[in-house]
Amino acid sequence: MDTTTISKVFSGKDIFPMLGTDYVEFYVSNAKQAAYFYQVAFGFNLVAYKGLETGSKDITSYVLQQGKVRFVLTATLNPDDPIGEHVRKHGDGVKVLAIQVENAKEAYETALERGAKSAGAYQVLKDEFGEVCIASIHTYGETIHTFVERKNYNGPFMPGFQAKQSLMKIDPVGFEFIDHCVGNVELGEMDKWVDFYKKVMGFDLLLTFDDKDISTEYTALMSKVVSNGTGRIKFPINEPAKGKKKSQIEEYLDFYHSAGVQHVALATNDIITTITKLRRNGVEFLYVPDNYYDDLKDRVGEINEDIEQLKALNILVDRDDEGYLLQLFTKPVQDRPTVFFEIIQRVGAQSFGKGNFKALFESIEREQELRGTL
Repeated sequence: MDTTTISKVFSGKDIFPMLGTDYVEFYVSNAKQAAYFYQVAFGFNLVAYKGLETGSKDITSYVLQQGKVRFVLTATLNPDDPIGEHVRKHGDGVKVLAIQVENAKEAYETALERGAKSAGAYQVLKDEFGEVCIASIHTYGETIHTFVERKNYNGPFMPGFQAKQSLMKIDPVGFEFIDHCVGNVELGEMDKWVDFYKKVMGFDLLLTFDDKDISTEYTALMSKVVSNGTGRIKFPINEPAKGKKKSQIEEYLDFYHSAGVQHVALATNDIITTITKLRRNGVEFLYVPDNYYDDLKDRVGEINEDIEQLKALNILVDRDDEGYLLQLFTKPVQDRPTVFFEIIQRVGAQSFGKGNFKALFESIEREQELRGTL
């Protein structure tokens, strides 16, 4: 499917109403330290907390927010429970991609009827601020989707959490919302999970990239993008393709030890300011050679941003028939070369930066070579 037709694919309808991404939950080895990192480096505000002080005897969770982006960082106090096992196997990684829905019970039951496997029965959580209804289903690897209904709740996050504020002055970097979340799956599994999202969730197939679209001299991968009817929730799904050397997808699978979330794309309205602040805060990004910018204007046409400024910050640009986009990718944010973040600004464009794939993947290969995993 041509990238220029992507905006025409959104049907505007879902099999059950989905309002957007509610939160992304990471299972981590040390939630307190992870929360500090995301506050200082990425400019998130601490908004809620659950731990020993709130009566939670088994887990600790910090809830961070910036714009409509909400992260939950969870660690266990018992190394032998499922959270401890998850961290031991995968390292720090994404466990939950939560979707806000109009009716969690209806969403859950519909998903089960259409073939989903339950990961958590429907329940209603209540406190003095109202009620939150949740239920969960399995997706690729050990990742789950939690349906969240919060229209009757006005607390800091959900029952069981208390409001909590950052102890230091936070300087937000400009994140507005989650643009998309990318999953890596094993060879031969991509179409299975595309079919899952189409059948179980009622998603549409937006784009297909084969190994000719996403390849370098040494490595390749294949990717398909699925989305709900409104386009608010988009999940690209990658699988490795044959190449001369080990692809980034294979490296991820080797270190994560299963399919899982590779990266979360965070949208900003001013990527120059966002990247400037992130670099100042010590966030590391992939490097793209200066010659990428030599013919940039010929490749993408007129843009509002100054090319020299983009070059200084290493920001990539691509165009489709709807407009253009600017993007940049962090290096992995934990010791294992697994989860990373994409920073993206869309100026009309609805695609995913196909014109940048070669430069991006060559940059990733340079990092793999340094790690000895290429």
